[in-house]
Amino acid sequence: MVNNQVIIDLQLACKNLNGLPNQKMFQTWIYNIFATYRKKIELTVRIVDKKEMRYLNWYYLGKNYPTNVLSFPFTPPSIVTSPLLGDIVLCRQVIEYESKQNNVPSQSHWAHMTIHGSLHLLGYNHIFDKEAMLMKQVEISILRKCGYKRCCYIKHRSFKYL
Repeated sequence: MVNNQVIIDLQLACKNLNGLPNQKMFQTWIYNIFATYRKKIELTVRIVDKKEMRYLNWYYLGKNYPTNVLSFPFTPPSIVTSPLLGDIVLCRQVIEYESKQNNVPSQSHWAHMTIHGSLHLLGYNHIFDKEAMLMKQVEISILRKCGYKRCCYIKHRSFKYL
């Protein structure tokens, strides 16, 4: 999927495809993050089931449970220039569960997790409170730009449910 200089490789790797955001939605969310960039950007968005997400979370982070989103930034060797930022992996069941638990529209939470993962590719983090607050402010700004007024924050350090 291409929008100006943003190229998205959308991979649907889950059994049930009903109710998933469509390509245009992902394109809108991600374009709103990278609209001000002047260079070409590529990233992969992969939607998976709990089993794959649990494995990825265990393999890369040592946590034996599925999570909502994982980001894998790509850093090319210094002699290579590449527009690839990395991969975002989203877990369908976890995102749907969190959406219901927090009484937030599904599409809004999908947008939030896609934006959250994309910001990790840009180096944003929520390890320390100051970083978490900055990331939260940027997420809210992008979500509002996309037309969403409600979102939730899932157990990220000092984040509270909105």
